Amino acid sequence: MSPVLLPLGDEAATLRFGEAIDLALNARAHAFCAALESARPAGLREWAPAFSSVTLWYDPDALSFDELNALCLRLASTPNFSRAGVVHELPFCAEEEFAPDLFDVAARNGMTPRDWLDAFSKVNFDVYMLGFLPGFAYLGGLPNFLDAPRLATPRKIVPERSVAIADGMCAAYPFASPGGWRLVGRTPLQMFDAGAKTPTRLAPGDRVRWRPIALDEFLELEAQWRG
Repeated sequence: MSPVLLPLGDEAATLRFGEAIDLALNARAHAFCAALESARPAGLREWAPAFSSVTLWYDPDALSFDELNALCLRLASTPNFSRAGVVHELPFCAEEEFAPDLFDVAARNGMTPRDWLDAFSKVNFDVYMLGFLPGFAYLGGLPNFLDAPRLATPRKIVPERSVAIADGMCAAYPFASPGGWRLVGRTPLQMFDAGAKTPTRLAPGDRVRWRPIALDEFLELEAQWRG
């Protein structure tokens, strides 16, 4: 599919590379953002990538929609984004209080919780995008044999740092918030720090592997950043 620029009112537009949640389409979106960062075209205020699209905010007095369209089509031909980001091994604990959905997720897939966790810890996830909450990274690559759908009724509060899965994706909630993903553990690590030079622990293009830990190691690591 050739990229298509769709207007969003008078000062924004979305460049769509496709409809699917697909690693190749996601790479095209991030390659386009890298090209924008390099070119810094006049009149373009901001942009934000999603799974297979990029939304752009612009000044229509300095850059018309037609000019933006021509710019986007030219920069969208940039070679694909190299997913050579940081590789993270992130600890998480699957004690019952942290993983209320683990038994059900494992049972849906004909597995014991121990077998499910063992297989889950071997998956290499790709960070597709950040969204929903500051620092909420959408990790793609969960195999079908470990997957489960979202909850029919979302929780009013998901505890901060909960590790969750749903519909082929994985994430760690940076803050307590409502959410409908299935909780399979909790990480002792802070996922977002507004006061840090780099507030988000994960960035698009990074890769993640989850490492199961016992409760005592969880409490020790959690205490380190809480001070």
